[in-house]
Amino acid sequence: MSENEVMDEPREMTEGEYRVGVDFNPSKDPRVDAIKRAAADQIDFIMACGGDLRISALACTHIETGAMYAVKLVTQPQRV
Repeated sequence: MSENEVMDEPREMTEGEYRVGVDFNPSKDPRVDAIKRAAADQIDFIMACGGDLRISALACTHIETGAMYAVKLVTQPQRV
């Protein structure tokens, strides 16, 4: 590495990235990455909206649940 190159410093995960585990994808399936990215972005948007904390928490929980089922959909082997 030359002295002009700057190493990328790791950044802290957003709340959405943490909650859906964007860095966990042992299958390396790009559909899983897309699902988790979309869910993380939605959670981050909701968290930034402010308002009633209970409603915000419920919305985020349902997004997490939806992401988990969507990941299951694309990774679960088909029945024979």
